Amino acid sequence: MTLEPLPAGELAAVVTFLEMTERPAEPVPPSSLRLRRIRPTPDDYRALFRKVGAPWLWYSRLELSDAELESVIGDPGVELFEVAAVEAVAGMLELDFRVTGECEIAFIGLVPSLTGEGHGRWLIAEAVHRAWRNGVTRVHVHTCTLDHPAALPAYRRAGFRPYKRAIERFADPRLTGTLPADAAPQVPLLGTDTSA
Repeated sequence: MTLEPLPAGELAAVVTFLEMTERPAEPVPPSSLRLRRIRPTPDDYRALFRKVGAPWLWYSRLELSDAELESVIGDPGVELFEVAAVEAVAGMLELDFRVTGECEIAFIGLVPSLTGEGHGRWLIAEAVHRAWRNGVTRVHVHTCTLDHPAALPAYRRAGFRPYKRAIERFADPRLTGTLPADAAPQVPLLGTDTSA
């Protein structure tokens, strides 16, 4: 085994890429949650992205300028949904159809208070159902070791097959100011423990 030290202020994650090339036969299970199509401003998108992703250190879209973010979320090939629980926003789904014949489930997630209740199974099934449309021959997604531990098994249960792994290294977004220092407490901020 080889251990490679990370420079101070960096994090690393193992990313698993998954795909499906046939539409699954299973129906979408029932849920009290609903998906609502949205067309957010960059600031509204960032607020939703933080709400869902900060516990898992999602940072990539937060570092884009308004113009860069608008070029993604305003593209007609990108569909955005918020997950609604009664009146509260409880999650997000982003489907990317910009590559002909493919759909990438770019971002998908629920707020932490809804995990472990079967809502994730519903949300993944909804994403897959919406991804498979005329002309789509491949649906893909990726997850990493910083995501919820149930994410990878949930994608596999939904019919995705892993096909590639990579290691992602990046500056800790809590140290760059992209996310607050208390985001993702399960991932320690090295050198900042004041509990002694």
